[in-house]
Amino acid sequence: MEQQNDTRSQILTTGRRLTAQQGYTGVGLSSLLKEAGVPKGSFYHYFASKEAYGCALLEEFMTEYGTRLNASLAHPDMDARSRVFTYFERWRTKQLSPDPVNRCLVVKLSAEVADLSADMSILLQKLVSDILTHLARTLEQGADDGTIVPLEDAAASAEMLYHMWLGASLVASISHSDAPLNSAMDATRALLPAP
Repeated sequence: MEQQNDTRSQILTTGRRLTAQQGYTGVGLSSLLKEAGVPKGSFYHYFASKEAYGCALLEEFMTEYGTRLNASLAHPDMDARSRVFTYFERWRTKQLSPDPVNRCLVVKLSAEVADLSADMSILLQKLVSDILTHLARTLEQGADDGTIVPLEDAAASAEMLYHMWLGASLVASISHSDAPLNSAMDATRALLPAP
């Protein structure tokens, strides 16, 4: 059983790297298994389909991302404003990383799998919903602790900020420039002024 988990984990780890580099549809099963060092016929022993594999890849990323959310938006030793800006600063740093594996899988896969897989789209929607909930809660806490000017609608503000950063990440990827993410940070500072 432990070897099965190790093999499954090896496929997912390799798949994450290849997907970050080539996209979900760009990764063929043969190249994935060869790269992972797993016998060709064994893929379906671990995953019912490529879509099931894609869902497992996203579920693993969601777990990892949840840890990152807690390290920024729920950090107990920072005020709410610092938590918000730490979250977005880490976003900017990861999206500008020369290693594609460090970048957000949501940014990479959102447009690609939206029309390909209903199950993967549902997982992506859940992750985005969780992020928005965390972000809105932190914005509300900022109003409560006096570090962020109170917002009329924290949920709508969280959604707008997230959408802006998602768009900036896509444009930064297309342009190979940090300018869109720097602009997003400037806009975030303007939208969330200190009291």
